[in-house]
Amino acid sequence: MTRYLIRRTISAVIVIWAVATLVFFMLRAVPGDPFRAMLADVDPQAADELRRKFGLDRPMYIQYFLWMGRMAQGDLGNSIYGSNVSVSRIIAEAFPRTLSLAGLAFVISLILAISAGIVSAVRKNSALDHAFTFFAFLGLSMPDFWLGILLIIVFAVNLQWLPAIGYVPLSKGFWPWFSHLILPAIAAGTPFSAIVARMTRSAMLEVLNSEYIKVARAKGLTEQSIVFRHALKNALIPVVTVMGIAFALLMSGAVIVENVFAIKGLGRVLIQGILNRDYPVVQGAILVVAVIFVFTNLLVDVLYTVIDPRIRYEG
Repeated sequence: MTRYLIRRTISAVIVIWAVATLVFFMLRAVPGDPFRAMLADVDPQAADELRRKFGLDRPMYIQYFLWMGRMAQGDLGNSIYGSNVSVSRIIAEAFPRTLSLAGLAFVISLILAISAGIVSAVRKNSALDHAFTFFAFLGLSMPDFWLGILLIIVFAVNLQWLPAIGYVPLSKGFWPWFSHLILPAIAAGTPFSAIVARMTRSAMLEVLNSEYIKVARAKGLTEQSIVFRHALKNALIPVVTVMGIAFALLMSGAVIVENVFAIKGLGRVLIQGILNRDYPVVQGAILVVAVIFVFTNLLVDVLYTVIDPRIRYEG
């Protein structure tokens, strides 16, 4: 396992470097100049001075090596549009908001999806199974921005139970943090909850129809023991894969949900940076997203060995 983790970590670093390199050159391949767009009604000399200040007047390969050198030291540069605010600071402010939203959405979707998937598999073709299937397809087909607006209208405007927009850090108290995040978490987590529920049902049905489950029933084991001790554990491998992808996607920024609920998370920072052609912000945000995806996949691979001890990556 140790050799495998070392190999995967080296591969992860290579992938992150490749993503960073691709983003660096693709941003500069887009026609136009961020400074001339920003200072359209100002003397062009001001744009040239800013270009020199940020080093964008140098040859592209020099810009690349300078940026890679600073990135290796943990310096992601300064925002072009942020009055020299460091990109690290912008990401550090946005990351806890995205982590809170993604974490709460993941927990909610996980609890609902696993429970619904198990019940649907155990009671296959029952009225409860059909009901869960209907709601799963409804969740898959429902746009998250539409669900977010609907939740705001019902719970924030009409009932006035929860705040409509904004974010409050956990340091201000659990309820203010939770009350601001519960609606966007439901909106962001519903599609992933539906996917995980369908995957759990499918995997559970396959395991429940296997020979060793029939043997367990013949030995007189209780249905609860069969479902939770034997079937669920063996059905979790494909479910964990989907869960890992869902969490990485949520952490990369639920862009539309963040905009609907006015939460300046990582996804919103990335989109705003792209619209402003703020090279340092876009490069830094995508680098963080790449790190999240790569190491989430690594964590999922490690979880395979925890769920199923027969899985070994060496030998």
